[in-house]
Amino acid sequence: MRALTVGVLSLLAVLGVGVAGCGDAGPPDTATPSPSPAPTTPSTTPAASSPAPTTPAPSSPASSSPAGTPGAQPTPRETLIGGRYQPLWPFSTPEEVAAWQREYRASGHEPWHLDARRTAVAFSRDFLGFAGIDRAVKTVTDGPHARVHVGYRAEDASRPLVAAVVHLMRYGPGQDAPWEVVGTDDTTLTLTRPAYGAAAGSPVTVGGRVTGVDESIRVQVRHPGSDTPVGERCCLPAGGENAPWSVRVSFTAQPGRTLTIVASTGGHVAEVERFAVTGVTSPP
Repeated sequence: MRALTVGVLSLLAVLGVGVAGCGDAGPPDTATPSPSPAPTTPSTTPAASSPAPTTPAPSSPASSSPAGTPGAQPTPRETLIGGRYQPLWPFSTPEEVAAWQREYRASGHEPWHLDARRTAVAFSRDFLGFAGIDRAVKTVTDGPHARVHVGYRAEDASRPLVAAVVHLMRYGPGQDAPWEVVGTDDTTLTLTRPAYGAAAGSPVTVGGRVTGVDESIRVQVRHPGSDTPVGERCCLPAGGENAPWSVRVSFTAQPGRTLTIVASTGGHVAEVERFAVTGVTSPP
């Protein structure tokens, strides 16, 4: 019913869905920090609230074996960005980045990797499978870091609503280093367990805190190269004011892989209204 939808939408606005605002409004001062430390004093570059340019569904990045032993795979430490950030998507290793750069320099292959907004929307819509998250509402950049507020259009809302703040970093050397998703800045839905960068075996306990009414939390475990989750648990009833939530999820993954764990909730005005991610590795 329309009256109920308006009422729920007003409640979501009070709770600060995703980020406490939309359009050009920034994240609230009380936002939970990203699982990876945020850069100090970021400069703000607002992006238009119109939908981001259509991003082609990314092809699997080309990969090659690192120098040394033929067929050897890099260790998790060797794949980290800046020695601390988990490369979640679209690349998994520096070798994949280098392979794309060679193709880009030769033929202009997949130039969207150089656009933080398009990469963040593709991560949400194509990799995580959240079809309704189809626009970049705002972008904050600071050197090699970018934070893109991704969102959706809801009925009876005058402006797009923000579902998450996606944290990206430049991955690799050179002026054509592509953007890589490394996490999210969480607010009213947080994902704090397992810890960012931890080794996580199956089953894994996933949890955090949520503010909301009649929430239904879905948890998925994903990794690049797979169109479907390698683990999933749905759905956990939750709600309250900064209330804890927790669930155990079984998954199947190759040893030593970087995995993306995503928690999402919705169902009031959109299928997915908020989401949060963290990056872990499967034990070797």
